[in-house]
Amino acid sequence: MLQKKFEKVVLENYPDALDTRDTSIRYLGLLQNGHDIDISKMLMATSLCSDDINIPSTSFFSVVWGPFFLGGLGGLPYAGLTGLTAFAHHIPDHGTAFIFYGPHIGVTLENEVGKMYRPGQGNAGACCGALMLALERFKDDTYTPELKREDYQQTYLESLLFPRKDEILNDKLPQRKITECTFELIDKMLHESLREVKNEFKVDKIALLGGIVINTDFGIDDYFSVRNFEVIRTTYL
Repeated sequence: MLQKKFEKVVLENYPDALDTRDTSIRYLGLLQNGHDIDISKMLMATSLCSDDINIPSTSFFSVVWGPFFLGGLGGLPYAGLTGLTAFAHHIPDHGTAFIFYGPHIGVTLENEVGKMYRPGQGNAGACCGALMLALERFKDDTYTPELKREDYQQTYLESLLFPRKDEILNDKLPQRKITECTFELIDKMLHESLREVKNEFKVDKIALLGGIVINTDFGIDDYFSVRNFEVIRTTYL
């Protein structure tokens, strides 16, 4: 019953979303049956936010190897070219690379977007915390991001999003808009990095599944709204 209530809220904001269990079944099936990929020889990398709440969102892909963690705050692939190269070198012989990526956003049964009730907490808190913090800082007209060594990931995330500050703040739902903008950043960064290190991949295919992870509540399946699904032949990168 609670799952159905959450589904109603999720679909109001992300009409195309599937729960993560159905996401894994659908897209692993497409990889296996539509692209002739042996998923038993597939290594998954993730570029998701380091938030602990995202761990269940990847557990439904337990039939593949991994994950190799590329992401940090907001889901940006902070592991960079070195991390992506390491991932390339870890793929099973005659296997396939699979990258699951994107930012995340919470929802509550009260239809609060950008918040969730975390396990053991009585009050709803920000989710994604890094993106909601950036959003709050952007509301201050005097604020300009400054890279800080001691807070590199957050300040780098904000510096990349800052050029779209007005677009984000003027949207009817800024919490959702900043999440969409972050997906576009992650997607662009991953594709650029893959082209940089393409010769490190000794496999024929790289599968990408990107979108928005939608966090719900403890014991309730999360959801995923797909923005990109593709299988790239490494020779075409």
